[in-house]
Amino acid sequence: MTKVKICGIKNLQDAIFAVDYGADAIGFVFAKSVRKVSKEKARAIVRKLPPFVTTVGLFVNETAENIEAACRFCGLDAIQLHGDEQPNIINKLKDIKTIKAFRIQNEKDITSIKKYKPNAILLDGYSENQMGGTGTSFDWKIVKKLKTSIPIIVAGGLTHLNVSQAIKIVNPYGVDVSSGVERERGVKDKRLIKKFIDAVIG
Repeated sequence: MTKVKICGIKNLQDAIFAVDYGADAIGFVFAKSVRKVSKEKARAIVRKLPPFVTTVGLFVNETAENIEAACRFCGLDAIQLHGDEQPNIINKLKDIKTIKAFRIQNEKDITSIKKYKPNAILLDGYSENQMGGTGTSFDWKIVKKLKTSIPIIVAGGLTHLNVSQAIKIVNPYGVDVSSGVERERGVKDKRLIKKFIDAVIG
């Protein structure tokens, strides 16, 4: 079954609702964003989540040392690198499960992915001004050109209206949603979270 990550969580109520309804992972944004959360707030939420939920910290062009420190402080299970990080940072973070995000415009954008050896690859829509969370989609058929055994996570512009189509085309390990379950930028909508997870489950 396709895994579901709800990203950009900023409060315990949204986190618990998402988990209770079936989300497999919760994401916290530590980079500049309307969804940015403090490490203290993230730690408080993580400590109150059930034990089988995966917690993921999203970082953009951060140092390995700062990422490691944040993971220890918050009790995170995995990290998501959403910037221009080079392959060597994954080697430095070998003791932490790592998801490397790539912004996709066209087939050329998948060529650099082969240089990376993370635990999972996240494919996101491209935006010139933002590293993620833009609600921008991409042509999912491009993924068929990516020959890899590394688990693939699809993100970018996913909503309850199109996620089942994305799953049908890509057959990904997981899907990641943020803006697609918000009633306004940075504010999660429980009704949309429910609809999204229902669409994934089918």
